[in-house]
Amino acid sequence: MNHYVFVLDHTGNPLMPTKRHGWVRRALRDGKATVVKRSPFTIKLTYESGKELQDISLHLDAGYANIGFSAQTKSRELLGGVLELLKGMSERIKERAMYRNNRRSNLRYRRPKFKKGGDFISNRPDGWLAPSIQHKMDSHLNLIRKIKQILPITSIQIETASFDIQKINNPDIEGAGYQQGEQLGFWNLREYILHRDNHTCQNPNCKNKSKEKILQVHHIGFWKQDRSDRPANLITLCTKCHTTKNHQKNGFLYGWEPRLKSFKPETFMTMVRRRLVSQARENFNLPVSETFGYLTKASRIAKELPKSHHYDAFAMGNAITLSRSYTINQTRRNNRSLENFNDAKYLHKETKEKVSGQKLSSGRRTRNKESHLNEPNVRHLRGHKISKGYRAIRRRRYPLQPNDTIRYEGKICKVTGTHSLGKTVRFKLPCGTTADKSVNKVTQIASCKGLAFKLD
Repeated sequence: MNHYVFVLDHTGNPLMPTKRHGWVRRALRDGKATVVKRSPFTIKLTYESGKELQDISLHLDAGYANIGFSAQTKSRELLGGVLELLKGMSERIKERAMYRNNRRSNLRYRRPKFKKGGDFISNRPDGWLAPSIQHKMDSHLNLIRKIKQILPITSIQIETASFDIQKINNPDIEGAGYQQGEQLGFWNLREYILHRDNHTCQNPNCKNKSKEKILQVHHIGFWKQDRSDRPANLITLCTKCHTTKNHQKNGFLYGWEPRLKSFKPETFMTMVRRRLVSQARENFNLPVSETFGYLTKASRIAKELPKSHHYDAFAMGNAITLSRSYTINQTRRNNRSLENFNDAKYLHKETKEKVSGQKLSSGRRTRNKESHLNEPNVRHLRGHKISKGYRAIRRRRYPLQPNDTIRYEGKICKVTGTHSLGKTVRFKLPCGTTADKSVNKVTQIASCKGLAFKLD
């Protein structure tokens, strides 16, 4: 299955793609075209040409973690694949807020958050969304914008859905049950969790013999994995069972899963489905239609296609012939962290493994030796010091970023990182090995700009 080469006219406007790879090679050889992008492979004509265009519809399977897309004519698919959205946005926003608060805490004057009457002063405009949600919705629009740069899109279709989360949790819910949840009658969430667990530690092997145990509400799924305070992700533990050691491998908390799965994807689609369609109409000035999951499912089954985001987007149209699929990885455009700390590495005396100094620490969190917050002292297990800790400070933005395309000794390579204050670039050779070379020995071909295309 040959993939298409995308073509731009001499002014940069998209034309119909081509499979005539021989013509493309001759055009590049004779100077009639230049390479614009390596992936997806796109050329720009250097001479004025005619514009014989067809109607091309872009179909989008909107999602929380993955976006399926398919650009197709009436009979064939021209471009299709899956965009894997960037993860960990909530954690990075939280980290940024922490650094911002530390900087601002030293200011002598801070604008009051409340008026004299008690009303909260908000700068949030109408239609405001949480930054993590806004980023995901903007990613859908950016994907459409990227595809429009290489294909003359004439219409857009987006699959949306609305979910009843309470109905999913409890199929029998109806009427007043929507207003009277499981936490009805409790002052706060912690009180409800303690009551649900009978004010007892839920560790079946708890050895805390205290008559009055100090109980804590524990997150089953780490915040980095499941940032949720929903009751299904909370459980009651005593202070001696709720320790960092029990979270690590071979600890009883390691591998615990929440009682119910997270509904973040369903919540996201319910929040943005209308807004996504309306903003697509405003930004692209094209006919934008809306379809639903049950229609896509019926079409996919009729075409005898397996379940995937790409096939869902393909089934939304009328095309018969599939193209080769692209996987697009969304990457960070900027790393705002100027300082990184690399911990010292030691040889574990018992396991003979290389471990960080933090793992083999004194375990003391507080000066109170009897405190339950202190952990066992494992500092004596530090063996030979392999490497010392150091702080790496980035003083400027380096021109070469991860996933950028470079040329080294006639070979096309992908950048994986830079070091030595930007003087050395690390990249992956076509054979799969990694090399470190001076930036003066490589030539930048294309910048990733947040989206890394890979042909499956």
